[in-house]
Amino acid sequence: MTLQTLGEVPPGCRRRLLDHYGPAAEAWLRNAPFLLAEAAERWKLSLTSYHDAGHASAVALATAIDETPLILKAWYEPLRYRHETAALRTWAGGPTANLIESADDLSVAALELVGGRPGGAASIGRERQMIAAAIHGLHDFGRRRPRPDLPSLAYFHREIMLPRIRQRADKLDLGAGRALVEEACAGLPLLRDDPARTTVLHADLYRENVIFDRAGHPRLIDPHPLVGDAAFDWAFWTVYYDLEHEVTERLATAARISRIPVPDITPWCRALAVDGFLYYMEIDDSAKPKIEKVLSSFLASDLEGDR
Repeated sequence: MTLQTLGEVPPGCRRRLLDHYGPAAEAWLRNAPFLLAEAAERWKLSLTSYHDAGHASAVALATAIDETPLILKAWYEPLRYRHETAALRTWAGGPTANLIESADDLSVAALELVGGRPGGAASIGRERQMIAAAIHGLHDFGRRRPRPDLPSLAYFHREIMLPRIRQRADKLDLGAGRALVEEACAGLPLLRDDPARTTVLHADLYRENVIFDRAGHPRLIDPHPLVGDAAFDWAFWTVYYDLEHEVTERLATAARISRIPVPDITPWCRALAVDGFLYYMEIDDSAKPKIEKVLSSFLASDLEGDR
């Protein structure tokens, strides 16, 4: 029987995956509609349309036999599929999108459609406090349940983050920004996890990865999960959730909700900020002045927050 596909993936999806993975993704992009169609047939779902979002996958909307709307997600990287679905199983029932079905042979999963529509529903106010509570809840699930097979924060820091920071710092013409980068890099090799705070980390807490359910509660989606010190997630949210805006307030809220002291979170804030600054400089991104301002603020003084 011929599979009924949605046709070619949207141009935006195609462009983002080629930008992210390079020409090697071309063949997979041609095959992605068939992967989604095969999964839909296997799980007796009806595909309705593409949802043009994300940088590592092709996403479609589907409907189950009982009319429940779902998201179908096909990953380019099988390893990233395995990591994300492993984290979602650990967080099942928590503040994320629940995993409904998964197909290891296809690297495709069916996920809850949060809020009943792509992008979720509207928030109900007190956004900063509610998102902080969701992050804390996710970390609690990660501590209480069996540890999934995921990369460690220590590995990410040592083998990925530090080498790319050094490589970019060496090759880029930093101009007046060199002193800023050198100051930020001074303590990076000394960063260490606190084993008492080890949990499953979301590790990708940008604004677009926080959506809201019908009750207005935040759900943390599209993780790039690691296992390590919870301070890393709090730092990521502090720096990147709304770049340049309310950084001090997020740090204060992070420290209050997590009960991790501000001086334990800020070194990871500096590491993430200098990593982002060099990346934005390399690609000449318009966000470069914003991340530079954030990095400067962490180097100028220790930001104080609620303990």
